[in-house]
Amino acid sequence: MSLAEGQREGYVPEFNVRTDLALEAREIVQERTAEEMPGVAVEQTREDGVTIHLVKVETREAAQRLGKAPGNYLTLEAPGLRQKDTDLQDRLTDILARELIKFLPLPDKLEESVLIVGLGNWNVTPDALGPKVVGDLLVTRHLKLMKHQAFQEGYRSTCALAPGVLGITGIETSEIVRALVQQVKPSLVIAIDALAAHRLERLHTTIQVADAGVNPGSGVGNNRVGINKETVGVPVVAIGVPTVVEASTIAGDTMDALVQAFKKQSRAPELVIGMEGQSWEERQMLVKSVLEPFVGRLMVTPKEIDTFIDDISLVIAAALNTALHPKVRSSEGGKYLQ
Repeated sequence: MSLAEGQREGYVPEFNVRTDLALEAREIVQERTAEEMPGVAVEQTREDGVTIHLVKVETREAAQRLGKAPGNYLTLEAPGLRQKDTDLQDRLTDILARELIKFLPLPDKLEESVLIVGLGNWNVTPDALGPKVVGDLLVTRHLKLMKHQAFQEGYRSTCALAPGVLGITGIETSEIVRALVQQVKPSLVIAIDALAAHRLERLHTTIQVADAGVNPGSGVGNNRVGINKETVGVPVVAIGVPTVVEASTIAGDTMDALVQAFKKQSRAPELVIGMEGQSWEERQMLVKSVLEPFVGRLMVTPKEIDTFIDDISLVIAAALNTALHPKVRSSEGGKYLQ
């Protein structure tokens, strides 16, 4: 689980906050320092309930502060997804497909293969995003190799695999992907994984696309060998959705809300006054000192996780099918794909 890409290069975030979203990492640095961050460029647009952010980490200094490798991080936010808005799901699918067409370094020839890897543990619902997406993809490599007439024109050669996790297979996922790349020889690897977020409101409402690769397991502190161009030999684009948040983050946010509520009511007990004088890091240390002896680094996910994973995996799979196959794209049309 996760896309903590920067950790493979030794990029340690300036503030000890667990998030796989480059957008959140930048927000945290700006909140703590109250200044614009050099070496990071941000573009933002909004359309029909979806906010599109493009964060470009341009220097190694900025990468070090954020804990993210240099690269491009595209983030789509759609808060309305929490309300089971099927129209918004359709719009988000089209918008994601359009952005993927621009973002992915797709080979010009449709005969050159793209390998999609669904990372994660299919037995653990918050970590099952990758395998779920793989199950809904249109895969064509075998049909093109067999010269199947229906899939020769307008369909890209695509193949997909959900390799499981180290605890199930006994094999590092990066080793599996590297062996596949050597055998299949794709021009691009797309890795899909679940992420960890810092803010509750971003769970299941946010999709991140990054061209800096992926470190399976890093979002929950279980760092594995990275999957990136350096380790597998071809470009790797990672797609992820936050499905968990650290319990200490929720407790820390609750403490902040409690302080603000008492201040608004002009009631400031001695305890609240003491809390107000604490830094964010001090509050986190206090919360962790209470939680970790009993539950370790507890990660939390909503009770509706099954529905969320089903819905967002369909969005990602449909967007990938549209972006990868011109035939699918031309049959769907729609204003968002123009």
